[in-house]
Amino acid sequence: MAGAMLRQWVASGDVSPDQVTVIDPGTPKIPEGVRHLQSPPEDGLPDALMLGVKPQMLDGVAESLAPRVQGVPLLLSILAGVEVAALAKRFDAGAVVRVMPNLPVGLGKGVVALHGVPPGSAQGKAASALMDSLGLVEWIDKEELFDSVTALSGCGPGFVFRFIDALADAGVAVGLEPDQALRLATATVNGSSAMAADADDNPGVLADRVASPGGSTREGMNVLDRDEALKNLLIETLTAARDRNHELAAAARG
Repeated sequence: MAGAMLRQWVASGDVSPDQVTVIDPGTPKIPEGVRHLQSPPEDGLPDALMLGVKPQMLDGVAESLAPRVQGVPLLLSILAGVEVAALAKRFDAGAVVRVMPNLPVGLGKGVVALHGVPPGSAQGKAASALMDSLGLVEWIDKEELFDSVTALSGCGPGFVFRFIDALADAGVAVGLEPDQALRLATATVNGSSAMAADADDNPGVLADRVASPGGSTREGMNVLDRDEALKNLLIETLTAARDRNHELAAAARG
């Protein structure tokens, strides 16, 4: 995810490659001109630091990195479930901002949720400006809602991919060839989401508008709407994802 963000920042021109240093013990795929180090530099304090590791790696990273970035003006973290207080306990930073991007940020069409400082503060404006080229930027007032946002938009692309796959499989079940069904399903979701994003009405109204009484769309939607089966399935899905984020937060608190 951090790599996708970096590539879009560089591609959009918002960030110059020579302004960035990636610290990774492996061999990450990074844009040309970005400096890569396998361990933190001995000197030099960055203007901002972004943590892009798995939440379970936080303590190990903090042990080696925190002493060398003490006093960093802005700390950004994309670690799911790791709260501002848990980050502040491990890093001495002027401001801490939690960041929850989703996968389409690599195309500039993602969602980025932010929490940690007032949006109108200098640090808040800096964080917003940095994220702007990645897609929709939303500030979340209450940190306890951040896990819910993560479940919806952070995990959401995975759920949408699963839906597209299921829609294509359903197309095969009614007689289409698999490759053609997948193309049709993918293009249908792509076009429909674009229409929903541009419409003044909410998607529920749009759905009813295209479902003529007695028509084929209405017959299909009657299945989805029966006992609110689709809504209940998605509530169960997001609840499971949110609860897992709660568990990660608890672990990070120590």
